[in-house]
Amino acid sequence: MSTRVEPLAGFRVGVTSDRRSGDLIAALERRGAEVLHAPALRIAPHDQDGPVIAQTRAVIEERPEVVLVTTGYGVRRWFEVADAGGLGAELTDALEHAVVMARGPKAVGAVRAAGLDDHRGAREYDTTAAMVDDLIASGLTRKRVAIQVHGYTDEMQVGRLREVSEQVLTVTPYRWVSPRSPDRLNRLIQAACEQRLDAVAFTSAPGVEATLAAAERSGRRDQLIAALAGGVLPFAVGPMTAAPLRANGLDPAVPERHRLGAMIRLICDRLDADRARRFRFGDTRIELRGHVVLVDDRPLSLAPHALDLLRMLVDNDRVVSRAELMGCLSDEPDDHALDVAMSRLRQSLGVPGLITTVVKRGYRFAGELDG
Repeated sequence: MSTRVEPLAGFRVGVTSDRRSGDLIAALERRGAEVLHAPALRIAPHDQDGPVIAQTRAVIEERPEVVLVTTGYGVRRWFEVADAGGLGAELTDALEHAVVMARGPKAVGAVRAAGLDDHRGAREYDTTAAMVDDLIASGLTRKRVAIQVHGYTDEMQVGRLREVSEQVLTVTPYRWVSPRSPDRLNRLIQAACEQRLDAVAFTSAPGVEATLAAAERSGRRDQLIAALAGGVLPFAVGPMTAAPLRANGLDPAVPERHRLGAMIRLICDRLDADRARRFRFGDTRIELRGHVVLVDDRPLSLAPHALDLLRMLVDNDRVVSRAELMGCLSDEPDDHALDVAMSRLRQSLGVPGLITTVVKRGYRFAGELDG
């Protein structure tokens, strides 16, 4: 009787986010993934909110006619900081009659929870650029504009606003700072470079940039980019997050709906489709899923070298030479070491005849691709 195999069983996924990382990690683990978590950045603590108070006072004084909101969390934190500073009522009053544009349903919900009305017309905004486009198309130019930015300033869009507005105020309710333990991020980067991860999930553009910067500092930037272009699939929650990856020549997978849940579903679909390989040998089913091998849905625990040997065999529909296979072993292997490793692999698989010996030439995987 076969057991149910979770969609991410056998796969290892790197997570670089700080905020909401618990939700993402829990969702991936529920689906069977092994998760390596290393925040690339973290949100600055509340005792560093002085600049937000100053920005809020400027908004209250100038009373903007148009407000662009980029994140739901940013709106909530902005009003939390304003309330803590005794400015909550004044901020609400200053924004009450403004045209408020909100990016995405969470930002819309946060705007409404703050007692404000969002202005979207028939549009939903997935990007800050789309909001700026609509502001221009709607004739909302030569006005006082405030924009809530998220962790870092999108200089391109702020520049576009300045070109068409009387005044532009920026508010940054939260800022990104370096993680407390940079060694964790270095370990994640090393794991990706060594192909010990199947995917890395990115949830913010600053997180991508911080990861690449950390790789640069450790001398691994080119190696990391090569890994993300090859055996380690990069995922981005939306186009803004994907932008710095694409700027480095990468092609991250991005869900059609730029939401965390949609990205999780995409990770399941892509890894299962692109990184799971299924074979049959007689009545036996063999499946390679990332770093785990299933025999008739029974997971096997293979040593890294044994898994590398098996991968090389299944990746080549031919006899694989002993010299090629020795490259999967370490410590200057010889013929005896290869024979011992292959014997152990066969014993672990427990499927006689699945790996055949071709005398004086090498070995061949006898399973047939299934589906």
